[in-house]
Amino acid sequence: MKKQKTAKRKSELTRIAEYMVSGGAYFWSGYGAFFVLDKLLGATFFWAKSIATLVGWTVNFLLQRYWAFNNPTLKAHQTEVTGRYIVITLVDFVLDVLLVYGLTKVTIFGLQINPYIGQFVASGFFTVWNYLWYRFWVFPESFDKKRTTRVRQTVPRVVAHRAQAPSAYRKRSGTKAPRRGKQRSRR
Repeated sequence: MKKQKTAKRKSELTRIAEYMVSGGAYFWSGYGAFFVLDKLLGATFFWAKSIATLVGWTVNFLLQRYWAFNNPTLKAHQTEVTGRYIVITLVDFVLDVLLVYGLTKVTIFGLQINPYIGQFVASGFFTVWNYLWYRFWVFPESFDKKRTTRVRQTVPRVVAHRAQAPSAYRKRSGTKAPRRGKQRSRR
């Protein structure tokens, strides 16, 4: 029992370390992209921040899904995992833009905070915030069986419509159903 707790704790510490490395890759790839777009290409704040965030998201998803929170059972739920990741990253995006933009409007001791410092402040918040969401919701150890059972879907029956002939599905009294295939014309 004690060995299991120790192994689980070590496993969780390893996961946290991998999460931090992955988060660092997300941060630095996004930070570098923001610098290139802002300083070298002269993009507006919104576009520079948006594109940099997309670069970071891609790096982050790949590292978090396939390294830090790698779990064989997630393969069967790839669509759900990806959907959850998109939801949380969209929430993160809105919060991040508001937080960094809001910090650029703050003046401390007569100095205005630039967006680069704002990025560092926001990353501290999102380090804790995202770990909790990833660990327990986006990449969980197991999925709730009630919510993941598939509903059997039936294919709706398509009713054939022939504009100038009787339906192929109903036999009308006194008439023959039309024959399929090549019909010969009578002349």
